[in-house]
Amino acid sequence: MHGSAASLATSVSSWLLVLLCAVSGAYCLRRARGSGGGAAEAVMGFGMALMAVPLGGHGDGWRAPVLGVVFCGAALHSLWLLRGGPHHAHHLVGSLTMVYMALMAGPGSEHGQGHSQPAGPPLLTGALLLYYAGYVMLGGTRLITAGDAVSPRSAAGPGGPAVLVRACRLAMGMGMLAMLLTM
Repeated sequence: MHGSAASLATSVSSWLLVLLCAVSGAYCLRRARGSGGGAAEAVMGFGMALMAVPLGGHGDGWRAPVLGVVFCGAALHSLWLLRGGPHHAHHLVGSLTMVYMALMAGPGSEHGQGHSQPAGPPLLTGALLLYYAGYVMLGGTRLITAGDAVSPRSAAGPGGPAVLVRACRLAMGMGMLAMLLTM
């Protein structure tokens, strides 16, 4: 694509990512209010939506430090919750990934400024890409098999249907993968 067609496609895909993450965050927030679970996922969804907003570089200096602080706090919270079981390890990885992306997108970094150098350490970015690609593939497989094996009545829990919770997590994993790919 050339010129404005490329920027239009980039803008549309960015806003679609914002929408996907915001809807996922809103659903997780609704789940958190009803059952006490999903608060970490809601923070992740809204933070990803905010990070994906295409501001065009104007007035963008506040976003990286604010998101860095929010996701450092989320990482500390996930680290605290790890004492209750390994489920929160994914939340820890996600929070630390968001801190990494905020640092790479912040002022003084070369991310998004048209330079030919990579945004971050290629080994770390590659490892995170592999992690989230595997997470998305596994989540998609679980979502497909859950739709066949579980009846809608037995899947409904206090936070909503289990299939919808899995779909929400899958959407956020795909959003994270997309954000890493654009680095």
